[in-house]
Amino acid sequence: MTKPEMIIENGICTLRLAGRIDSGNAAEVEAAVLASGAKDPMVLDLEKLEYLSSAGLRVILRIRRAHPGLRIVGAQPEIYNILEMTGFTALMKVEKAFRNLSREGCEVIGRGANGDILRFDTDTVVKIYKGAESLDDILHEREMAKKAFIAGIPTAISYDVVKVDGDYASMFEMIDAQSLSQLLAEHPENTEAYAEQYAALLKLVHGTPAAEDLPSMKTRVLGWAGTVASSGVLDDVSSAKLISLIEAVPETKYMLHGDCHAKNIMLQKGEMILIDMDTLSCGHPLFEFGTMYFSYLASSENDHAAIERFLGFPRETGKRLWKALLRNYYGTDDEMLLKDREDAAAVIGRTRFLHHAVRHSDGSEQSRTAIANSADRLAALLAVRESLV
Repeated sequence: MTKPEMIIENGICTLRLAGRIDSGNAAEVEAAVLASGAKDPMVLDLEKLEYLSSAGLRVILRIRRAHPGLRIVGAQPEIYNILEMTGFTALMKVEKAFRNLSREGCEVIGRGANGDILRFDTDTVVKIYKGAESLDDILHEREMAKKAFIAGIPTAISYDVVKVDGDYASMFEMIDAQSLSQLLAEHPENTEAYAEQYAALLKLVHGTPAAEDLPSMKTRVLGWAGTVASSGVLDDVSSAKLISLIEAVPETKYMLHGDCHAKNIMLQKGEMILIDMDTLSCGHPLFEFGTMYFSYLASSENDHAAIERFLGFPRETGKRLWKALLRNYYGTDDEMLLKDREDAAAVIGRTRFLHHAVRHSDGSEQSRTAIANSADRLAALLAVRESLV
């Protein structure tokens, strides 16, 4: 065991341990760590640690008593398994060591708010997350995907966490798959057929009982409405009605994807598969349709090219897809009923747009105009709605 190497960055002290920790040197390691002068939060980097005995485990336990915020990173699989089996992963945050990959030569098949999706090889897709704290996001999405898979929802299951050029990434199998966005861009003439399959997928998700610990989509939407109300873009009467209409939507314990636009659907051997499961939640299907209204209509209302920049196909294709989805999902050509369902979804979709727009406004005239136009349309909807369901 070599002397611990200490690195301090952004006020966080990291001690790198290497070699072995056993009964022969455990006391020496403990003394060196405690004498380092490190303050909380302390991080132990075990990437180069090859062996950890029970004496070493007791050293880590005593270090944690002196540093309650202790976190372990870079634990090799054998070390991680020991820490997991002995309960240390329940006592403190422990991160495994991750394989390092390069994005060089990889095809970018998708870009989103959280990161890029690359085709790593013919059988494997890698989703790279932005930000140094993205590991928690990856682990959350993996857990949500696991819940959906167990419940019978077709989804891509991530089987490994890696690093790609220093960024955390989730690796999953996706053989011969294309996104629905790509297919709609290449074959807009097939929009009706894709919408029929898309609606069937939504019905499957919305008919699947949710696990007890899935978050409520209604709570998320109320958060959007709270942002809109506090921003002042609506008058007090409209703001109060918006919140009361959302609160009146009944809670249901069935699954929602939470962001089910065409980039989050892959076609693999003719089957539609959901990806980006971090928004998995439970609630009324209205909220799902609200997020889709945002993606296909509200987000590009003031800038028609926005949908093509994000989803890769023109606004007209998005409108056709939206109309066909409503017809297939509700199983009707009744224009009055479909208009009612669209307007209800528009209340949620415009609320999401305004939530995003007021938080990210650059103060430009274009931004102010987009917010004002959407707020006026939302206020007009609210004036004539007594219920959303």
